[in-house]
Amino acid sequence: MDITLKQAQQQVDEWIKTVGVRYFGELTNLGILMEEVGELSRLMVRQYGEQSFKESDKNKGLADEMADVLWVLMCLANQTGVDLTDALQKNFEKKNIRDAARHKENEKLK
Repeated sequence: MDITLKQAQQQVDEWIKTVGVRYFGELTNLGILMEEVGELSRLMVRQYGEQSFKESDKNKGLADEMADVLWVLMCLANQTGVDLTDALQKNFEKKNIRDAARHKENEKLK
């Protein structure tokens, strides 16, 4: 099932209010976000980098770790009144203006 960012934010909000009881505070969620990004980083370093897997990391998947990061980010967006669809569209516009020629002219990327 394909869902939009807006729908995903709404579904996270519904889940939090029904199953999760209530949102954690914004600072708590920021800490959880950092923890989730750390777990994703650890897994990617083991999968794509030189570190070997720990036994505790062998059953973890990138998709699930990325979804955890996205989930907490959506919680924070909901709590702070950020529409991620609108924010992402504006971010594309900013990057298209700022980076229109920058990457094409970067010798390191050729």
